[in-house]
Amino acid sequence: MATEHRAVVEAVKASGESTLKRAKAKANETIGQFLNVTLDIAVTGKTGSGKSSFVNRILDLSDDDEGAAPTGVTETTMKRTMYEHPTMPNVNIWDLPGIGSPKFKAKNYLKDVEFKTYDFFIILSSERFLENDIMLAKEIRKQKKHFYFVRSKIDVDISSEKRKAGINEQSVLDTIRDYCVRNLNELGNPEVFLISSVDWQKYDSDKFKNTLIDDLPFHKRSALLQAWPVCSAAALEKKISYFKKQIWAASLATAGVALIPIPGTSITCDAAIGLVFLSRCYYAFGLDDRSLKRLSEKVNMNLLEYRAKSKFADAIQKKAVTTIKVCVSAATMSSCADLSSLLPGVGSAVAAGLSFASTQYLLREGVNELAKTAQAIIKVAGLQTI
Repeated sequence: MATEHRAVVEAVKASGESTLKRAKAKANETIGQFLNVTLDIAVTGKTGSGKSSFVNRILDLSDDDEGAAPTGVTETTMKRTMYEHPTMPNVNIWDLPGIGSPKFKAKNYLKDVEFKTYDFFIILSSERFLENDIMLAKEIRKQKKHFYFVRSKIDVDISSEKRKAGINEQSVLDTIRDYCVRNLNELGNPEVFLISSVDWQKYDSDKFKNTLIDDLPFHKRSALLQAWPVCSAAALEKKISYFKKQIWAASLATAGVALIPIPGTSITCDAAIGLVFLSRCYYAFGLDDRSLKRLSEKVNMNLLEYRAKSKFADAIQKKAVTTIKVCVSAATMSSCADLSSLLPGVGSAVAAGLSFASTQYLLREGVNELAKTAQAIIKVAGLQTI
């Protein structure tokens, strides 16, 4: 009991609340947001700016993957189209037709694309930002929502300019950024993010992600952080830090502070929360088949073998959790037992009633092991630097 008591005190302290009752209520609210909060991101820009490829990078999909936004040299987005994130179904990326296109005139654009649907707008351009882009930004600002300017296809510009004598990459980036900002001076010189959908881990990708997270309401940050692709060590570390900080809430919500075991009461639902928490961690860290196969192809090496070294990753990959849509009420006790049995002395406690201390220990071990596995893969893949 002493160990359990210390664990509970620790969780209450992490919650920032003064009592166990208040901490439990906050834990339930936090995990509810973690599992269910929605995020709708709008991506717009003129024809040829690379909207669809940009949408696919956020979704961590290749342009030819099933479920990817169609790409082409002509306008492929004729109506607003929603793309559900493959592992975070409550995150939706909306590919919007370019403003000023025949069916979407600037004057009625926000009404036609149903402005209220989105949490924020990303305005994309592969050249300079034009009058329609500035007009759209002004209207979004009037409605008190955030917008972000992204200069796309930076890899193409770098490749082209490097052919010239005496030109280096940084000077090209500075020139592009200054040029874009000058065109937007009537908006108060907003920041412009330089992005390549081909080399997603380079340039301003991490800076862009961090800015979005900082600007979002607290309850929305979780969804974006979980869904954003792991494109660098910095991106991964931010995810790891987030999951570690949520263990207290997952533990309280999972075990229900079951200091007195009551076998057979609500153990299945309680167990499922912890199982889904570790599964979300698994997908967020890029340890699923799709993410690892794509990265393996990019770096020309088999990264799946590194995941096989993780007991938790192997259990999640092989057992019932094959999709992030797994419902809490549908998860089985045997699935949770598979994970808990990986740790000596924990399985019996879970079977007896999911005591809080053992649940907290299980989740910590799971997050730590999955994190170490993902860090090793990032290092081997050569993404340890930004």
